[in-house]
Amino acid sequence: MKIPILSRMFKTRGSPKNFWSSAYSFFFGTTSSGKTVNEKTAMQTSAVYACVRIISETIASLPLHLYKYTDKGKEKAMDHNLYRILHSEPNPEMTSFVFRETLMSHLLLWGNAYAQIIRDGRGNIIALYPLMPDKMTVERTKKGELYYLYQKDGEFYPLRNDEVLHIPGLGFDGLIGYSPIAMAKNAIGMAIATEEYGAKFFANGANPGGVLEHPGVVKDPSKIRESWNAVYQGSGNAHRVAVLEEGMKYQTIGIPPEQAQFLETRKFQIEEICRIFRVPPHLVASLDKATFSNIEHQSISFVDNTIIPWVSRLEQSIQKVLLNESEKKAYLVKFNLNARLRGDSASRASFYQIMRQNGVMSANDIRELEEMNLIPDESGGNKYLVNGNFVDMSKAGAWTEKYVKEGESNKT
Repeated sequence: MKIPILSRMFKTRGSPKNFWSSAYSFFFGTTSSGKTVNEKTAMQTSAVYACVRIISETIASLPLHLYKYTDKGKEKAMDHNLYRILHSEPNPEMTSFVFRETLMSHLLLWGNAYAQIIRDGRGNIIALYPLMPDKMTVERTKKGELYYLYQKDGEFYPLRNDEVLHIPGLGFDGLIGYSPIAMAKNAIGMAIATEEYGAKFFANGANPGGVLEHPGVVKDPSKIRESWNAVYQGSGNAHRVAVLEEGMKYQTIGIPPEQAQFLETRKFQIEEICRIFRVPPHLVASLDKATFSNIEHQSISFVDNTIIPWVSRLEQSIQKVLLNESEKKAYLVKFNLNARLRGDSASRASFYQIMRQNGVMSANDIRELEEMNLIPDESGGNKYLVNGNFVDMSKAGAWTEKYVKEGESNKT
């Protein structure tokens, strides 16, 4: 059944009265470089686009499961309606990958992610739809209750707290996240300025501005300038041989890009943007300081210091809003990071061997992580084995003591 988006939102409601705003507004505007920075212009910068895409796609590609606590630990709660919504299809129009990718891109650009919660007549969640953060305002009533105002077609539509999945980023009040783009707009503005400078530099034939010197008096300077630009301006006309008549000379007056450290500035701004999003530079193809050995450790650091904090933020927000009080005691929302952490084949084989020999993992535990078919229980797939030479520490040396005693008794 097709579920209309924002179906509850467009019902007639009275506007809330006597409320005060807890939202913080960030004005994306002119920076020190003179460039206007907002979420759209920032995404036109290659480093920003690459960082947002890397983090969003990485988290969207991680399997997301709803688990149920059992006597043996936990198991996938595939019989719960929320399992399919989180793992496979949050709404009839999106896959789970696209939905989570969209929410993460909102978090990275605006500092907040919102989704409308659609419920059936019994209160069960049947769909989640992402909402644009720049059209959402978080407010409080006079009694201190949170609610949301969503703007569409010039009108504001109130939503209750239980109708919105809100995932805030870093903020100071615990309710509203701050936009990373707004907080670092000067660094991003400088990156935009350097890209624009480079584009104009090559558009002018990879030559800085200059003047044409004429020994006499020129009656129509604009005509000479236009004829010169028509022949020599533009990267397609670079390195063409200029023919100067009547004793004219061409004199450059611009600063060569190598003296202005243009390339070094561009590289530094890429590192600055990577620093904002906590992404290793080699993931955005900046390999100047990358080596074969440190790339592996940087990739591990990316998972530990970037992905895991975002994943924890998502897990706790989803569990807080989408599970009721009784379900929170019985269910757990968890991303599966094993695929990102298990390393290469040789490292995994060594890890599994140690865990298997020490009785920590069974054959089926290993096969499940490797996405292989499980071994039947009667064939020993769920048995936990341990090295037979291992003994309890308290019994260490017991065999030697027994041997000595038996030897003494034989002498007597």
